[in-house]
Amino acid sequence: MTPKLPININDLLHHRTIESERIEYKAGWNPEAILHTLCAFANDFHNLGGGYVLVGVAEENGQPQLPPAGLLPEQIDAIQKELLNLGHSAIAPHYHPLTATYEIQGKTILVLWAPGGETRPYKAKASLSNKSDWAYYLRKHTSTVKASGQNERELLSLAATVPFDDRYRQMATLNDLSPYLLRDFLHEIGSELLAEARALDIETLGRRMNVVGGPSEIAFPKNVGLLFFNEQPEQFFPATQIDVVYFPDGAGGDHFEEKVFKGPLGRITRDALDYINRNYLKEGVTKHADRPQAERFWNYPLAAIEEAVVNAVYHRSYEIREPIEIRLDGQELVVLSFPGPDRSIRLQDLQAGKAVSRRYRNRRIGEFLKELDLTEGRSTGVPKILRVMKANGSPEPIFETDDERSYFLIRLPVHTGFLIEAAAEEPALDIMDPAGPKQGLSKEQVELLQACVEEVPITFLMSIMGRANRTKFRTGLLNPLLDAGLIEMTQPESPRSPTQKYRLSAEGKQIIAHGGKK
Repeated sequence: MTPKLPININDLLHHRTIESERIEYKAGWNPEAILHTLCAFANDFHNLGGGYVLVGVAEENGQPQLPPAGLLPEQIDAIQKELLNLGHSAIAPHYHPLTATYEIQGKTILVLWAPGGETRPYKAKASLSNKSDWAYYLRKHTSTVKASGQNERELLSLAATVPFDDRYRQMATLNDLSPYLLRDFLHEIGSELLAEARALDIETLGRRMNVVGGPSEIAFPKNVGLLFFNEQPEQFFPATQIDVVYFPDGAGGDHFEEKVFKGPLGRITRDALDYINRNYLKEGVTKHADRPQAERFWNYPLAAIEEAVVNAVYHRSYEIREPIEIRLDGQELVVLSFPGPDRSIRLQDLQAGKAVSRRYRNRRIGEFLKELDLTEGRSTGVPKILRVMKANGSPEPIFETDDERSYFLIRLPVHTGFLIEAAAEEPALDIMDPAGPKQGLSKEQVELLQACVEEVPITFLMSIMGRANRTKFRTGLLNPLLDAGLIEMTQPESPRSPTQKYRLSAEGKQIIAHGGKK
């Protein structure tokens, strides 16, 4: 059986899930040019996940010419043998792409998959003559170029930097990868590799999908493999979850609904979005006297929520033990993740939809999300959020972070047609109005205020209140008191700083002085 790769070949040919700068077409076998391109993909300068070389497919203006020129069977065998030799003698450290043949419109083509290398930087012979110099190569848009000057220095600085999701997990074994989840993914994306997946052992299948690495004598799953193809990734990466919290009475209310999603990344992303769609999204209609057409709009457009949530899944750090939080009330939908965007991105550019990152924290996670049609990648999420909110007639979204870039928060304001009347918000003020229809502060709230007489961290507050779940503690006790202005942060500009502490505000001190009453 001819080996296949974990990608849909038609999507690859038509750039549906892979950006054009990650694909190179070659009508025939040109070993020197292809060697340089493989070297550039292996260096993966922008952390995009490497790329593909399609041999036997001509191109014009960056587009494949179909039907392809194709290759003869004897050519393919000779190319694969030469590739093996070049991987040992013409590129350093040694590097070998994965190969597969496909039949396209009656012609045979050879696809070379060159993932980002594990031991970059790589250099290759500038010429295949015996006394050739060696050089580093990079991808610049859709071209392969020699690295020089600042780019070469930056590439060398990446030598010890393998993105977290592409690292081996030496505390895990291949048995921690689910064959069912691997095959289900291949089925969903329409990969031809599925046909032979059942006959492959887990190591072979994992290496073909590039979620297993290490030497032949001992293989390890990669972090990205455990995140997507293990039923309980939180056992390896604590707080790998999405928390959806709804406040029917506003963020200061006593009642809230919480749903926690745990499991493989692709599944929980879709499940969280489906849950929000089914339970909290509403369509509104406004009729106008001056025209027959009614105006239809959503409280929050689903496409904007999808981009915000997928952005958080894609760009959060799985080394930070904080979940992705999605909070909804009558005023806004908020998506919070940690840490924030790269320091090279200016917040004003982000707000304008013009920010472009040169570095991606999780190159492989982005690759799988794109295969599942959950993201387009390449900094398109923020512009799409802006565009979708505007088309829905919603207020502009707000993007927030701090100077340390310790968190990233996306606020999607509710459409003005769904704004809650001031009278309906009155219960959120009861905490500040003991003379009102409720009884003022609860016993727990008074105890929490008393604990904040001195500046204290959240861990201390959770301990004295007997709470273990940080998310529930924040949403149920801490945040309402913060929103009501009874306690305050010592570092309000960095809400999730590890050295953050809490203390009574002036009004909180006044309430404590009156025995818990205003």
